[in-house]
Amino acid sequence: MSISNRFGKFFNKIADKDRSVRIARAGKRTFYFVVIGIIAGLGSIVFHYLCQVGLHFFLDFLAGYRPPSPMGEHQLFPPTFTPFNRWILLFLPACGGLISGWLVYTYAPEAEGHGTDAAIDAYHRKGGFIRSRVPIIKTIASAITLTTGGSGGREGPIAQIGAGFGSFLATRLKLSDRERRVMMAAGIGAGVGSIFRAPLAGALFAAEVLYRDPEFESEVIIPSGISSVVAYCLFCLVFGWGSLFESPDFHFHNPLELGPYVVLAFTLVVTGVFYIKMFYGITGLFKSIKIPSHIKPAIGGLCTGIIGFFLPQTLAFGYGYVQQAIFNDLTIPFLLFLALGKVFTTSFSIGSGGSGGVFGPSIVIGGAIGGVVGKVFHQIIPRVVTEPGAFVVVGMAGFFTAVSNTPISTIIFVSEMTNSYHLLLPSLLVCSVSYLAAQKWTIYQQQVKNKIDSPAHTGEFFVDVLQTIRVKNLLHLVKKAILIPQDMRFHDFKTFFSKTKEHYFPVMDYNGKLSGIFSSNDVRAVLFSQEIGQLVVMKDICTSEIIVTTPSDDLNSVLQKFTTKNIDSLPVVEDDDPGSLIGMLNRREVIAFYNQKIQEMKNKVKQ
Repeated sequence: MSISNRFGKFFNKIADKDRSVRIARAGKRTFYFVVIGIIAGLGSIVFHYLCQVGLHFFLDFLAGYRPPSPMGEHQLFPPTFTPFNRWILLFLPACGGLISGWLVYTYAPEAEGHGTDAAIDAYHRKGGFIRSRVPIIKTIASAITLTTGGSGGREGPIAQIGAGFGSFLATRLKLSDRERRVMMAAGIGAGVGSIFRAPLAGALFAAEVLYRDPEFESEVIIPSGISSVVAYCLFCLVFGWGSLFESPDFHFHNPLELGPYVVLAFTLVVTGVFYIKMFYGITGLFKSIKIPSHIKPAIGGLCTGIIGFFLPQTLAFGYGYVQQAIFNDLTIPFLLFLALGKVFTTSFSIGSGGSGGVFGPSIVIGGAIGGVVGKVFHQIIPRVVTEPGAFVVVGMAGFFTAVSNTPISTIIFVSEMTNSYHLLLPSLLVCSVSYLAAQKWTIYQQQVKNKIDSPAHTGEFFVDVLQTIRVKNLLHLVKKAILIPQDMRFHDFKTFFSKTKEHYFPVMDYNGKLSGIFSSNDVRAVLFSQEIGQLVVMKDICTSEIIVTTPSDDLNSVLQKFTTKNIDSLPVVEDDDPGSLIGMLNRREVIAFYNQKIQEMKNKVKQ
């Protein structure tokens, strides 16, 4: 057998081994994401069941209030015969707020409010770490808040359930912060995708909701996709397949209809900004009140109950009213009161410290506003706007885009939730306009602008930028250095040393080539020794193991060389001639140059 064949077989074995290692690693990671999907799916099942039990007991049995359900969500319990009682509705949210407030602020204060924001904060600033008790407390507290009449959504609690388990699993397996963040985000996608029966949107949402700019966390999409599909299948096996809402087969035929859709977009933006201002205004008000925190959700619940006394449709989830609006069964006044009342009940329920999500109410508010705009234009130009229900669907997407900065995932969300894919074009227009007009506002305050501003990517961005800069870009900062002859006597060097401010001294051989280097620290101990001045030459002091850099090196490798032996200056030599010295490059100037480049990049981003 020839030598070349032997080498070929040897390298093939190495390649096969590397391939096996990669496959094993991919298989292990896929297994983790499947497990996260299973737990998130089970969490969705438990949470949905708790919500059904709570609605049946609190709203139906105690208050006689039976809000409609979306057509894709079947009631698990038959209705009771309790007569409708507004007075119980008045105080029921306060009782739920008192119980959930005590539970949250006693055992897991970080579970207050809408859980998606807490998960975003954990991703960016806490290495993906979430305390293991948070998902449990969040599940129970949210179920109590929402089923006693509090206005909120299911995505916040279930996002924290999935995220919490992803974080717990990564912590127990002693994985890195980066892997923990990815697994936490996969849990978010799995929880949201399953509870809303929108697996693709759940995966995209987990990757998009982290940033204000239209930017995706690319390393999150595939893991979230795997977990979301598993969780969705598990949830649907228990509660049935199909979309959350049913809708007629809407179609977009007339380009003239884009005009009313643009009006819808700006209406949604105005309503969305009002929603955000109201939500955080009430949140700030409750934070400023000097009373025990666990009582605040009860006060917020009482305010919610007062509104619900007059507008019961604004309590709890409200998805059934969106379903009716899609089929054009609600009047304009009813839809207006539903939208505006939902803004206030959600702000009081969640802003006071209650537990619940903000996606669900946004869907209801957006759908109601879309229904109002659609009905108005249908009355004015019925031949152009033929189906007001289509505006309900597009309004759901546009409103949440306006308040969350997640245009892409929201379009997919609403399409999957309503099984209405023929409205993608108007949805894209409305979501794009809504995003551009409302970009400076967001309901998710923990979002960062982009990856540059994310603490989770600080180190990666630092390395990425350094690798794009070469030493040749800094040649104007490279200082000319005087080469010390290797046969110079130490006595003569002391005279030279007294007249220079340099700390590093390259040494040249008889051909004028770089042969060694030494620093002021190397000679400090013997600098005042008289007896060695004529005996020692600089070749005896310098080291021939020189750490050098070349014009083609990137700054990442340069900084690594600086830190190898904690040196402050590097000789820069020609690429094709390591003995030909160009000059000395100082660490301080490299860092200053990097900081300048970072500032320039940030300035470009702000423009």
